[in-house]
Amino acid sequence: MTSKTIKPTPPKNLTPEQRAMLNVNKVTAGDISASLRAGLTDFLARPLMSGFFGLFYAVFGILFVWCLVWLGKIWMIIPAMVGFPLIAPFAAAGLYEMSRRLQKGESFGWSEILTVMANQRKREMGWMAFVTLFIFWVWMYQVRLWLAIILQDASFSDFDGFLNTVFFTPEGWTFLAIGTCAGAVLSAVLFSVTVVAMPMLLDRDIDFVSAMLTSIRVVTENPGIMLIWAAIISVTMLVSMLPAFLGLILTLPILGHTTWHLYQRAVTSADA
Repeated sequence: MTSKTIKPTPPKNLTPEQRAMLNVNKVTAGDISASLRAGLTDFLARPLMSGFFGLFYAVFGILFVWCLVWLGKIWMIIPAMVGFPLIAPFAAAGLYEMSRRLQKGESFGWSEILTVMANQRKREMGWMAFVTLFIFWVWMYQVRLWLAIILQDASFSDFDGFLNTVFFTPEGWTFLAIGTCAGAVLSAVLFSVTVVAMPMLLDRDIDFVSAMLTSIRVVTENPGIMLIWAAIISVTMLVSMLPAFLGLILTLPILGHTTWHLYQRAVTSADA
């Protein structure tokens, strides 16, 4: 049986202690399936607006890779592409707001959605964005650190040279093994603190630290299901980036809307 979905409007006149009293529900595979269906429905309800966020994210990725090539940082292309999904929760903020309003039956236009970050109460979403971008920066820095330590004598004059060094030399295999482990830890940390924190900040009068702690509770109390959800996101995002990032125009909006509905199933008010 799937957990029930509640209305997103938070109770009024609650003290800070009462606001922090949230129930973390058991999430099942059925919840993921239902959330995916609801996410697809939200996408089809406003496909142009939803697709805009996917297009913006894809264009940003293309420009990011182009800048790396222009700067001669060929070695950063693969780790940048692998780490690129880490900032997806921040990029999907407008999609969460769209799903919130669709669920409540509210009308909305471009201005309400595009200004969601600026209008967010107490600007807690800005702090979450800082956390997301900081972890992405750590991701990129640790790649550079391992390159300097393990492949210090290698020269990457072109992309083919980088691929040959990484995939066909013992030093490259060591770099991949260590980098994968370090990247997995960072990815797990970011997923745990953001999986429901971003939509929660739009839905409830809560600070970003409480939102992150609740998000961690969702993961720790549903480790298997959240691992499946993380795998779905990772595989979908990475495959979507292969055709020049263009697959993200479709997949990012659907995953963003789905995340909203999964959050609704995973977290409810204590008095619900």
